[in-house]
Amino acid sequence: MKSELTGADTSKPEVLNVSPHGFWLLIAERELFLDFDRFPWFRRATLQQLFTIEFHHGEHLYWPLLDVDLDVDRIEHPDRYPLVAS
Repeated sequence: MKSELTGADTSKPEVLNVSPHGFWLLIAERELFLDFDRFPWFRRATLQQLFTIEFHHGEHLYWPLLDVDLDVDRIEHPDRYPLVAS
């Protein structure tokens, strides 16, 4: 959501829940599940690392404390992006 006064993006991604299998993320009114098997970079992350997220250009997520950079399409359609390295 963009602020009419500043034009800045005011919606921030929010971690809703963390389980042993992955975590739920709310992005622009959409709930997405990031499974640790498909997104192994988050498996051993602390809560602080998971909850520290930057949202860029309405489509890019960055976890600076983990140095993980993902676009929303990769989260929504992980089968289109096979894991090359682990």
